[in-house]
Amino acid sequence: MTFVVTSNCRGCRFTDCVAVCPVECFHGDGEMLYIDPDECIDCGACVPECPVEAIFDEAQLPKAEEKWLKLNAELARNLPVIAEQGDPLPGAQKRKEELGF
Repeated sequence: MTFVVTSNCRGCRFTDCVAVCPVECFHGDGEMLYIDPDECIDCGACVPECPVEAIFDEAQLPKAEEKWLKLNAELARNLPVIAEQGDPLPGAQKRKEELGF
């Protein structure tokens, strides 16, 4: 099992989740974060920290978000580790509100 970052992260890239990750399994690009399933220890500490509810346990992944399981695994391998909390993307607060959070 692993945890998966889904579409709600796109355009936000809040890094609250990164700050609590004990194994540095988060990777990121200019739009969002991804979890490397080979590094994730399935602790779930990141889930309640995400202000836009973008992280799911693989077993509870909504059907509409299933493509993110494969995308996280593929993309994380080629992106830098994000191990420290940083500023969200410009416009993240607006996107958060649009998502209903």
